[in-house]
Order: sequence, then C-alpha cells, then structure tokens
Amino acid sequence: MDRHYLEDLHAGQRFGSGTMRMDEARIKSFAAEFDPQAFHLDDAAARGTIFGGLAASGWHTAAATMRLLVDGEFRPAGGIVGAGFDELRWPTPVRAGDTLRVECEVLEVRPSKSRPDQGIVKLRTTTLNQHGQPVQISVGNLIVLRRPAQQ
Repeated sequence: MDRHYLEDLHAGQRFGSGTMRMDEARIKSFAAEFDPQAFHLDDAAARGTIFGGLAASGWHTAAATMRLLVDGEFRPAGGIVGAGFDELRWPTPVRAGDTLRVECEVLEVRPSKSRPDQGIVKLRTTTLNQHGQPVQISVGNLIVLRRPAQQ
C-alpha cells in the first residue's frame, strides 16, 4: 500500500523505519546553526556538563526523527501533517556514532467532525538508538486525509 488513508488506520498498528547514523560533524553543524550550546559544540566543554560528553541537540534528534518518518513505512495520505504534540521527551542523549531508527504506533483514529475529508490520528513515535534505548518519545496528532469517494 503506497499511502494510508484514515480508513486504513486503526489503533495498535505499528510502523518502522530505516536507520540514520549521527556523526560528530553533523551534530556540531546543526548545533552551531540552531542550538549553539557548549555541550552540543565542544567535546571538552561537554564533559563538564550533565551530559558528560558531546550530545546532539534534542531538536536535531527531532529533525532526524522527521526524516526517518518521511522515509519510513508510515505513509499517510496527504503527507505527515502535524496538528500538535501531547508529549515530547528526550530520555537519553544522542551521541556521535549512534544509529537511530523509529518505531511508531497508532494510538487513536478519529474522523473530523467539521472536515469530512480528513481526520486525526494520534501517533506515538519512539526514536531508538542502536542499543534499543529510546532517545526521543513523542505523542502527536496528525491530520490524515479520508479516502476520496468513488465517482
């Protein structure tokens, strides 16, 4: 199935992704532009922080998660269009050399009351490192198109 319409989705469905390796140069480059804090930019400075070493920005982890989602198995009709998050956590820092993957689970599917051509899917997305440790957990609400009526 190329795209998932609202009618194709139900609570309990799970989807996966490929992998992405996080390297030191990209961690520092992202941080330099978007989150220029020492623990994202400098190995020596990062050792003296709560991270104990260089750690990717949570926002870099979120961006990597988005890329893995777009390239992954969960392919909602209309694209991955967010309507907001109920939860977003970074329980474990991402380190240079980590390989990330995404697992998502449909938690709820509901048709829109005001827009008959779409609905909302509540999705838990867990980004894991190569050790199976969660590095990001989010629960988000996505707008998903309904299957067009046959003409």
